[in-house]
Amino acid sequence: MVLPVILCGGSGTRLWPLSRKAFPKQFIPLIQNKSLLQLTMERLKVLADAEVELRSKSGLGAHAYPYPYELICVSSDDHRFLVADTAAHVGLKLQQILEPQAKNTAAAMALAALAVPPDTPLLFCPADHHIPDAAAFARLVLSALPAVQAGSVVTFGVLPTSPSTAYGYIQKGSAAWDGFKVAQFVEKPPLEQALEYLASSDYFWNAGIFLVRADTLIEALSQHAPDILKVCQAAMDQKAVDGDFLRPNAAAFAACRSQSIDYAVMERAPNVCVFPFQGVWSDVGSWNAVADLAEADSQGNCSGGASADAHFVEATHTYIHAGGGRPVVALGTHNVLVIDTPDAVLVANHEHAEAVKTVVGRLEQLDAAQALQHRRVYRPWGWYEGIDAGQRHQVKRIQVKPGASLSLQMHHHRAEHWVVVSGTAEVTNGDQVMLLAENQSTYIPLGQTHRLANPGQVPLEIIEVQSGSYLGEDDIVRFEDVYGRQ
Repeated sequence: MVLPVILCGGSGTRLWPLSRKAFPKQFIPLIQNKSLLQLTMERLKVLADAEVELRSKSGLGAHAYPYPYELICVSSDDHRFLVADTAAHVGLKLQQILEPQAKNTAAAMALAALAVPPDTPLLFCPADHHIPDAAAFARLVLSALPAVQAGSVVTFGVLPTSPSTAYGYIQKGSAAWDGFKVAQFVEKPPLEQALEYLASSDYFWNAGIFLVRADTLIEALSQHAPDILKVCQAAMDQKAVDGDFLRPNAAAFAACRSQSIDYAVMERAPNVCVFPFQGVWSDVGSWNAVADLAEADSQGNCSGGASADAHFVEATHTYIHAGGGRPVVALGTHNVLVIDTPDAVLVANHEHAEAVKTVVGRLEQLDAAQALQHRRVYRPWGWYEGIDAGQRHQVKRIQVKPGASLSLQMHHHRAEHWVVVSGTAEVTNGDQVMLLAENQSTYIPLGQTHRLANPGQVPLEIIEVQSGSYLGEDDIVRFEDVYGRQ
C-alpha cells in the first residue's frame, strides 16, 4: 500500500501574525476549526480507505502496510507533540522523523526513503496545502500507481484557474500512462508569462506532491544529488529511536546542504511524469489565499476567525480575521487585509500580502517576542497563556490535558501561587502530595520542588501567579520529565 509522508516543516512567516515560528500555519485551525495538518491527515486516511476498497474490488484482498506505521511525518523536535496529537486525533499510527535541522525537501524525502523497505510507494505531501475533494485526490493518486511501480517518479499538477505568479509551473510533454512526461519545470513567472501559461493547455501549477517508490527515489538521488544522499545515509546509519520518534544523527546531518527536491532531482531526472488534478487546490501561502477560501458578500468582503466580531461599514474587497476576542471594524476600506490576534495586528493592502515575511524579519531584528511565539504556548502536556506581566510578577492561564503532568521541577528565582479554575489538580509541593478541587489554591515557595498533574478525565485549568526577581522560562531545573526534556 501507499505509505504517505507528510513534510511538516515551515517557518511560520507568511501568515503572520496568526502563524509564528513556534506555531507555523499547518497547526493553525484555519478551515472549519481544523488545522491544515489535520485536514491533510484526514485526506490521507481517505486515500488509505480507497486503496483498501480498490484492492477488495480487484480481488487482491487486504494488504498490510510495508512498514509498522500508517503515516510518516518529517518534522522538527519543537513541533513533535503537536504533530503527534493531531495524528492521534485523526486516528493514524504515526512515526516522526525528527530533522535535527531544516535542510529543505531533498534531504527530508531522502530520510523517509531510507527508513522504509525499498519497494514501498511513498506519497510525499506538504502539511499545509488545502485540497477539499479528498475522494478525487485519492482516485488520482491510485491512478498513478502503475507508473510508479514501473519506475517513474510522479508529480501532480493542478490545472491553473488564474495567472498566478506565486506558483511554479510544470510543462507537460508527450502522453505517458494516465498523465504526461514532464517537459520542464518553470520557476514562478512574471505576470505576462503567467497569462500565456493560463491560455495554454500545456502548463500546470506545481503542487509539490510526489509519488515514488523508495528505491526509485534513492537511485535518482544517487545520480543527481549524491552528496545529499550520502549525508542522509550516514545520519540514518547512526539514528536513535525513541518510541515513535526516529532521530537521525545530528552531527552527521549538519553536513547536508539545503536544496529542494525540484532542483536536486526533478528538473534533471528523465523518468518524471505529471498527472493533472482538476480539483480545488491551494498552498494557502498568503493572506490573499486565505481570503480566497472564505465566502465573500456582495461587496467582496469576507472574514475568518471569529466572524461575528468582523464588521464592514462602507468597505469593499476587505478581509478581516478576527482572532483577538474583540470587535474589528473596517470603515471605508478597499483591498485591505486586517488580521487581529491577541498580541499583534496586521493591516495590509492586498497587493503586499506576499511581503508579510519581511515584517517578521524586521520584528526579529527588534527582538520582538511576537515574531516567534503567541501568547498561548503549546507544550506536550497542554498549554499556557500569558495574561499579565510586570517587572516582578507574571500571570498565566494553564491548561493540562487529562492524564498529563508537568515535569518535577524547581525555580531559583521565583515563587508561584496556583488557583484551580476547573478540573482536579494533583500537586506535588516539596514532600507533600495533595489533590486540589475548583477554587482551591496552593503556594510554591522559591526553591521548592513541585509538580502539577491532571489525574482527571477532563482538562485541568489553573491560574498561576509568579513573583520574583527573574521570571524567564529558562529558570527551570527539571528532575523528572516523562517527555524527555532536559
